Amino acid sequence: MDISEKSMDDTSHPKCPSPSLQLAVFQSPPARPSRDEDKKFVWPWKGIVVNVPTEFKDGSHVGESGNRLKEQLSRFKPLRVHPLWNNKGHTGNCIVEFSKDWNGFKDAMSFESHFESEGLGKRDWQERKAKTYELYAWIARDDDYNGFGPIADHLRKYGDLKTVNDLTFEESRKTEKLVANLANEIEAKERHMQELECKYNETTLSINDKMAEREQLFVFYNEKIKKMQQRNRDHSGRIIEENQSLRTELEHKRKELDERSQHLNRMTHQKNIDSRRLEEEKQRNVVKNNSLELAEKEQKKADENVLKLIEGHKKEKEKALGKILQLEKQLDAKQKLELEIQQLKGQLQVMQHMGGEEDSTMQQKMEELTEELKEKIEEMENIDALNQTLVVKERKSNDELQEARKELIPGLTSLQTGRAGQVFIGIKRMGEINEKPFKVACRQKFGKGDAEYQAALLSTKWQNEIKNPNWHPFKIISEGDKSQEVIQEDDGKLMALRSELGENVYEAVKTALLELNEYNASGGYTIAELWNYKEERKATLKEVVQYILKQWKTLKRKKGT
Repeated sequence: MDISEKSMDDTSHPKCPSPSLQLAVFQSPPARPSRDEDKKFVWPWKGIVVNVPTEFKDGSHVGESGNRLKEQLSRFKPLRVHPLWNNKGHTGNCIVEFSKDWNGFKDAMSFESHFESEGLGKRDWQERKAKTYELYAWIARDDDYNGFGPIADHLRKYGDLKTVNDLTFEESRKTEKLVANLANEIEAKERHMQELECKYNETTLSINDKMAEREQLFVFYNEKIKKMQQRNRDHSGRIIEENQSLRTELEHKRKELDERSQHLNRMTHQKNIDSRRLEEEKQRNVVKNNSLELAEKEQKKADENVLKLIEGHKKEKEKALGKILQLEKQLDAKQKLELEIQQLKGQLQVMQHMGGEEDSTMQQKMEELTEELKEKIEEMENIDALNQTLVVKERKSNDELQEARKELIPGLTSLQTGRAGQVFIGIKRMGEINEKPFKVACRQKFGKGDAEYQAALLSTKWQNEIKNPNWHPFKIISEGDKSQEVIQEDDGKLMALRSELGENVYEAVKTALLELNEYNASGGYTIAELWNYKEERKATLKEVVQYILKQWKTLKRKKGT
């Protein structure tokens, strides 16, 4: 059974009103204007479909769904179809929505023309003389909008009345506004491009100045290095001349002794000379001669040592100079790359505002600059990767040095066990309180008899205090971009300690606090460290090794004797 047959069956039923009884009441249409441009339409464009077949089912009227009707009207490209409902169900009327643009208006007019050509337009619906079951449709206008019923209510709720001229004028106004906005934007872009050009020129001049300044610094540095090398050569020459002078003087002394010896030998033949005195004089000459020979040997060794030392210094200086030059070259290369990258970025920004898509030459140049910029950035990334590798190697070397320091601590501890006297290189427990100021303060306060006990008691108490994680008498101060933790001078406990036991005890506790905060702030226990007691600082590995070798030689010598 088709839609028409369904409608006929439904209207024959005594309880089912005909579709015509459910239609909205329209006002008489006004006289049509002579031109479509002056007619008022409902916008967004909407079509009206009436006489949609319905049937009474389960106490209400039901009819075709909006999607089904949309499929039937698909050649007019509707966006959606809205069936209109009231308290009795489907009213038999639908609103067809078209797109808001002129294509939508064209589709709506085609929609109306089609139904009018089939005799199913608005006038046909109003002039019908008998009940029909065909769909009637037309485009919504001002009389539909100002009428009564569900159709007019829907149109007033979701649309406005506008003429074609109104829409044309509004679209023209929007176009003019868009053109004006685009003109303003183009003008702003041109100003921005001019600003970029000025900035680019300023940046280029600044970069050129910096490059010239860098070249001057490089020349100044080379001159300074040459002067240093010349001074070193002059100094080495003076040492060699002094050694040569000493050798000449030794030769002169040797000749004098030889002449003296020959003279004494001649004197032996003279009888009137005391032979004993002569013999003693000979012995003294022999001793002096031996001394001169030893001095000559020592001078020769000293000359050799000086030459070796000069050669070593020369190699060390050449090595250091080579490293400095290498680092300078790396820094220069990195800085040069950064400058080139900034120049390329500036050129690209300027060219993006200068050329359009139709300018093939400009586009090609921009592509070349982009490719060059990409290569420079990759080169920069490679340099950064190399620097990162060097940093990792340096950290690894530092870790190895720290491991070596840890290994030296137990060896140095065993070497110093049982040794008395002053020790310049040793082990210090960082964060451990020095008891000596406590002993001095307790002797003054409690006397000699009870001083040792009281000093031990107080030092143990304050050692536990500084290990207490709930007591943190520090504050953070900033200097430029750097910040550091320092002792809070107005801390209550520290002020009471200074008042009770004096400045020296206060400084001992303060030093232990700073050491513990630096070496093991979270752990709260002391850390062993190689220490130079003579200069009150951490000992270098070289100092520790030299000290151990010296102690080992001393022990070996004592065992040998």
